[in-house]
Amino acid sequence: MEQQNAYVKPVTLRNIFKFAVPTIAMTVFMSFYTMVDGLFVSNLIGTDALSAINLTAPVISLVTAVSTMLATGGSAVIMKKTGEKKSREAREDFTFLILVNVVVGLVMCAVGYRTMHVLFAGMHLSAAVEGYCVEYLSRYLIFTVPILLMNNFTLYMIASEKATLSLVCSVTGGVLNMALDYVFLGVLGMGIGGAAIATGLGYSVTAVAGLFVFSQKKSLLHFTKPAFRGSVLIRAATNGCSEMATALVTGIVTMMFNWTMLRYVGEDGVAAVTIIMYVLMFASSLYTGYSCGVAPMISFYYGEQNREKLRKLVVISLKVIACISVVTVAASLALTRPLVSVFARPDNPVFELAATGNRICSIALVFIGFNIFASGMFTALSNGIVSAVLAFSRSFVFMLITMIVLPMILGVNGIWLATPAAELMALILSVSMFLKYRKRYGY
Repeated sequence: MEQQNAYVKPVTLRNIFKFAVPTIAMTVFMSFYTMVDGLFVSNLIGTDALSAINLTAPVISLVTAVSTMLATGGSAVIMKKTGEKKSREAREDFTFLILVNVVVGLVMCAVGYRTMHVLFAGMHLSAAVEGYCVEYLSRYLIFTVPILLMNNFTLYMIASEKATLSLVCSVTGGVLNMALDYVFLGVLGMGIGGAAIATGLGYSVTAVAGLFVFSQKKSLLHFTKPAFRGSVLIRAATNGCSEMATALVTGIVTMMFNWTMLRYVGEDGVAAVTIIMYVLMFASSLYTGYSCGVAPMISFYYGEQNREKLRKLVVISLKVIACISVVTVAASLALTRPLVSVFARPDNPVFELAATGNRICSIALVFIGFNIFASGMFTALSNGIVSAVLAFSRSFVFMLITMIVLPMILGVNGIWLATPAAELMALILSVSMFLKYRKRYGY
């Protein structure tokens, strides 16, 4: 009943922030996981090892993509049923989808170990960088199942009005990751493999907490005897395919960036790309956190057919996204050199490459938030097709076009401009879809 009361409250900025602020803080801390690895690795091992973290990103993105698909798509399906007063079915579906995550995680871990040596050997990297790649990924894959559970439990805690607990888990995991990075790299000298283990243990905090929390019958969502419904899995996959496409294509785009930089600049360019991605990832986590926070509200109001609340929620959300966009662009431009200096010394050739790239890529922050929210909104409305079109176009089609064309014309600066140009093209598509479906959903 407590959960139901939370959703019947008026849609005000204050009540929205009760959902969104914990998830914003949570996703920011989650973005720190990889950033902290990069910070310790670049300073204690070197920029070759930093490049290796970026080169393993496509594989890691695959793990993230699958877990994100099951988490966001499943949350939309389950919260829609909750809004329709089908609580028992929602709990059965919840348990079933968690079991699916465990099985998928085990399969992905096994496949990863069998293919990673061939993958990195085919990149024609230096022996040092290839060794770093294998060492980092081999340790990271151990935590595939906890990572999938972490992504799922994070959203289900939010949906069950346990966003504060989700935040506590994320903060605890982030602090643990930082502390272990220092111990494993700085004290024990475990190298880049130690950074991967620290990250995996940080992720595991939410996974372990979720197993305990959702075993309690008093929780709105809790484990029960699962019901195998193929249609539920299909709907979860369909609804979450846009988020999967975003995460998966992010890995593909990262690979494109790496190949292009290796061609134009060399391995120093890959290190510079890594630093820029950390900055963009941190800023994007604000938008992702907000979108994840309001998604259960959107799904609930849609299932309840409460168009007035849905419309008000969307209008307020667009204003919040606009404000965040202004702040992130200004901060990124003003703090470019201090941010880059955290990862590379000013006398390192990587420094100037990254500083120039960050100034240009910061333009993308004007558009990213609206694109992330649009895709997340359609997922929450159970329109996975539109959400997938937006995500795939933004993350792959437009990026592919700009990554091919702009470097040919502008060289290295064209590589940096590819992201802002692709996000602008995506914004135009997002606005058109937003207007097209406005009457259908009543927002």
